Amino acid sequence: MFIDGAWEEGTGKEWLRVVSPSTGKDIGWLPLGSRSDARRAIASAKANARKFSSMSVWQRAALCQAIAAEIERRAGEIAELLCLEQGKPITEAQGEVAGAAVAFRNAGEQIKWLESASFPVEDPAKRAISILQPKGVFGVITPWNFPVALPSIYYLGPGIATGNAMVWTPAPTTSLSATLLVECMSAAGVPEGTLHLVTGEGPVVGDVLVTSPDTQGIAFTGSSQTGKVIAARSTGKAQLLELGGNGPTIVLDDADLDRAAACIVKGALANAGQICTATERVLVAASVHDALVERIVAAVEKVRPQTSTDPASRLGALNNEENAQKVDTHLAEAASLGAKILTGGRRAQGMPTKLYYEPTVIVDVPPDCALHCDETFGPVIPILRFGSDEELYALAAKSPMGLSAALFTRDVSRAFRHAERIRCGIVNVNEASNYWETHIPAGGAAGSASGTGRTGGRHTLLEMSDLKTITFHVEP
Repeated sequence: MFIDGAWEEGTGKEWLRVVSPSTGKDIGWLPLGSRSDARRAIASAKANARKFSSMSVWQRAALCQAIAAEIERRAGEIAELLCLEQGKPITEAQGEVAGAAVAFRNAGEQIKWLESASFPVEDPAKRAISILQPKGVFGVITPWNFPVALPSIYYLGPGIATGNAMVWTPAPTTSLSATLLVECMSAAGVPEGTLHLVTGEGPVVGDVLVTSPDTQGIAFTGSSQTGKVIAARSTGKAQLLELGGNGPTIVLDDADLDRAAACIVKGALANAGQICTATERVLVAASVHDALVERIVAAVEKVRPQTSTDPASRLGALNNEENAQKVDTHLAEAASLGAKILTGGRRAQGMPTKLYYEPTVIVDVPPDCALHCDETFGPVIPILRFGSDEELYALAAKSPMGLSAALFTRDVSRAFRHAERIRCGIVNVNEASNYWETHIPAGGAAGSASGTGRTGGRHTLLEMSDLKTITFHVEP
């Protein structure tokens, strides 16, 4: 762990054996921190927070650029460990590391041009302006699906750019990759005591971050269920929560079916489906259902699970057994209720571990089953047909989540009408549901189970800053 500018084992006295989901081999040991470790990190962050707040914006921007350069220098090493630890194909791991470097570069550029305002006032003897300041100490808790890029894009890059001290707790199954990222940040010159890495279990170290009176903000990406707990236990703090997704991909009767099928397969199989914005369910007009399904099955059957370390692999392993069992359970329930598996539907045979899953297409999915209403997080494409627009809206609203959706149509009027009606934070038209660029605002629709706040470019910078108003009395 990295606490108060030094690497240490912590006081927890317990270690996690880290086994690669890609190869089944041991790749390291991880110290499981204690509550006292998290408290020490928070105390150090509080004591050193002014180091960031006293730096100029240009100095913090230069620091972000230096971190990006350090990540790029060690990109091969980080990608190799990421592939082994997370389970994704090596080519996807390489892309993720490159994305982390871009995230720091973007944060360093965007913060320089983030303006606040002056306000016209009624009293001629008064002036009013606003300034942006760091919130203070942020507790950052991140998941295992993108252990390098996601924290960099969503929280660490923006946190440094805005001058917040941070205590970071990554998911235990991918914390080895996190240590390499923190090494890069430390080597680039992050001021001592302003960045901390506390590894361990969420209910232990993460809970301290959430409940401590000395953290002013909580940033979390993960499941909707855990997000609800964090939101309740961090009442009064700034909250930036990016939670689960199960947004629909909608294919209308006038869609380009070849493009729709290609985007659906891409959105469902990238990172083995372990993306909050993955193509988790497909709602297709009844008149084009069979033609679309034929195209999807043909495309899916060209993709076979391959060992993640193989440069030719397009579909790697799931990260952990708990997630793989959820995929098993969701498919079994749907099949028991009458759904038909057209291809896949089971763990892949002859692979180094049992965490490789065959890409799966399943049709006639009952609208009330978990495969349609919940987040499966696997390489599964559930397909449901609809007749009328009202039936479409009812199916789309079956899931409580509202993160992202995709819509395929050639008619711009229909595109706008449906995009405005679907309750999701993002609607991609004629593109996969997981398309995103890091400066575009992303987040869940209000009242959904997909979180609060917006990540992406200046929007994250604003979420991690306090807007302070200052008024002056000016003598005539």
